[in-house]
Amino acid sequence: MSAGQMRQFLPKWLRSSRVAIGLVIVGVIGLCAIFAPLLAPHDPNDQSLTAIFLPPVWEQGGDPAYLLGTDSLGRDVLSRLIYGARLAMLVAVFASLGAMLIGATLAHIAGYFGGRIDAWIGRAVDVWMSFPPVILSLILMVGIGVGVRNVILAIVLVDWTRFCRVLRSEVLVVSRKDYVAAARLLGFSHWRTITREIIPASLPLLITLVSLEMGIAVIVEAILSFVGLSVSSETPAWGQMIADARQYIYDSPWNLIFPILAIFTAVLGFNLLGDGLRRTLDVRVTETQRV
Repeated sequence: MSAGQMRQFLPKWLRSSRVAIGLVIVGVIGLCAIFAPLLAPHDPNDQSLTAIFLPPVWEQGGDPAYLLGTDSLGRDVLSRLIYGARLAMLVAVFASLGAMLIGATLAHIAGYFGGRIDAWIGRAVDVWMSFPPVILSLILMVGIGVGVRNVILAIVLVDWTRFCRVLRSEVLVVSRKDYVAAARLLGFSHWRTITREIIPASLPLLITLVSLEMGIAVIVEAILSFVGLSVSSETPAWGQMIADARQYIYDSPWNLIFPILAIFTAVLGFNLLGDGLRRTLDVRVTETQRV
């Protein structure tokens, strides 16, 4: 059986090269996060003062025991990157799901009922989005303190507006469809109409927004850990690694480059996945491409 024939058995969304590449990148990072204790060659917090600023193994003076070198305290960079993936994926998944639940719920209520309910929710979104997201996240973290749960909570409280604003427009369009009017004429309750008719129609956009939000959550968490407002110093984080390495950029530039590449790769994977899902699941985009 040829590759083209095997591809026909895959779901439509899996045939997209963007989705495939995004899934591979996200899958690799997810495996690193899940199996970090097995994959990391060293404890991420183990210090070796005799192995400070070792370069990567392919550079002169590199040590095979430390494939990507060590930092200013002699900690293994590769192990810290792998354990940092655990924090990044944890925040990305739970923060995006939390923001989705709040934003999608309010979006469907506002778009379906309209009127004053829509106006009040719209005003709340406008006011909340008037604050710069990163600044608002920093303010929230200063108020509620550091910790993984608080990082997730801060991102949820800031980014639910993204879901609400975009999905509200989609729900407004779907609510005016003939099949929704027919459901109301048949005596469907509001709950049944929303769950049976409107949510399935808005689901492709919702899935796309969740995948894109995961990339945003990775960036926000990195910013918070960079300024010391994310997790404690004992927990490896990519933003924290960048903050530590910037002081020794001339002595060991690799310590700065590797966590930046990790953040870039994670965000790229989520963005490719989200864009690919949008192109394959959104009927309007598919029809436009055909035309």
